[in-house]
Amino acid sequence: MKTPPTCPICRARSLLLDTVDFNKSCEDHKGKVLPPAGMAVDYSLCPNCGFCFAPDLCAWPLEDFSEKIYNDQYVLVDPDYVEARPRSNAANMVAMLGDKASGLKHLDYGGGGGLLSKLLGEAGWRSSSYDPFVDRDTAVESLGQFDLITSFEVFEHVPDPHQLMKSLRTLVAPHGVVMFSTLLSDGNIKLGQKLTWWYASPRNGHISLFSRGSLSLLAHEHGLQFGSFSVGFHALYTQVPPWA
Repeated sequence: MKTPPTCPICRARSLLLDTVDFNKSCEDHKGKVLPPAGMAVDYSLCPNCGFCFAPDLCAWPLEDFSEKIYNDQYVLVDPDYVEARPRSNAANMVAMLGDKASGLKHLDYGGGGGLLSKLLGEAGWRSSSYDPFVDRDTAVESLGQFDLITSFEVFEHVPDPHQLMKSLRTLVAPHGVVMFSTLLSDGNIKLGQKLTWWYASPRNGHISLFSRGSLSLLAHEHGLQFGSFSVGFHALYTQVPPWA
């Protein structure tokens, strides 16, 4: 029997929640079910902070993610990531900030091919894109600091939440803010119940599933405050920025 892994957030002992097939994807709830991969993926749940994660996948090297998840077939399980989602997010950010964005230095963290940043640039923003998976040879420290960082549908893909937070802490200016999207697991995951939540999908690379409590603890440990606009859209900051 495997030793239960330590929670990456609060370091308490986690418990096995459930085992799912690797091909469980976010498209399943739309009826677009992939054939079973025949590869079992364990998800563990921390009873202390509520963080849920896939320990074995979190230990993968980047090459395994490239080969098994972020490959040519990825579009089948996330058809919106190439264009529809960046366009929608860019339009929402322009609508949210309006003229306030003109004086801000912006970074889209985890921006993939950079479409969202390109669209914001066309709208008059000072925007750039960085993706730790794509831009592997670029050191975070070389990017400078930013008044506004966006990170859409990134947190659930990250195998090391504390390293993610260190990177964001390096990049965000003292009066800056990080706005990010990820669905909260509260009410969707519970010990003793099967992991049926559609967002818990290893084929999409969703290996880190955050509760509100786990995000609050993570932020606090890195000197940040955490707040939510909704169940899926959140903010990290040290103090409310003057432009908010």
